[in-house]
Amino acid sequence: MTGVWVVLAVLALGTGIGVVRLRRDGRMRDRAGDRLTADVLGVPLGPRATLVQFSTAFCQPCRATRRILADVSALVPGVAHVEIDAESRLDLVRELDILRTPTVLVLGPSGDIVKRASGQPRKADVLSALAIAVPPGETPSGTPSSQESDEM
Repeated sequence: MTGVWVVLAVLALGTGIGVVRLRRDGRMRDRAGDRLTADVLGVPLGPRATLVQFSTAFCQPCRATRRILADVSALVPGVAHVEIDAESRLDLVRELDILRTPTVLVLGPSGDIVKRASGQPRKADVLSALAIAVPPGETPSGTPSSQESDEM
């Protein structure tokens, strides 16, 4: 009878961990305080925002994330997509506390980290995070906001 209780406890614990991970995987979360510069990244930042992806060579979700971020950066003018190999930049991985790949950071125009996602993000979540990162007065599509168009 004890074996049945152990099996039930393990199943319940596994289910709980799975549900928590499913709800957190790929979700954009606030991340304030850190800043990345063009010197640290080795490439220039986007004029409006930058999407930084930490990935590894054998990471399957990293490939899908690369396509999503490339689509978003092509869709939104002034947004750059930078992919960093986590294995070759361990200094940055440790500094930013990157625990898994893919990890995506959304940077504002000055390099401030606005949002962060561990796991493969959805395209809609990336676009909504960009709406926060883009400077006030501009929409993510590059058109003036309704207040600015009223003033023109």
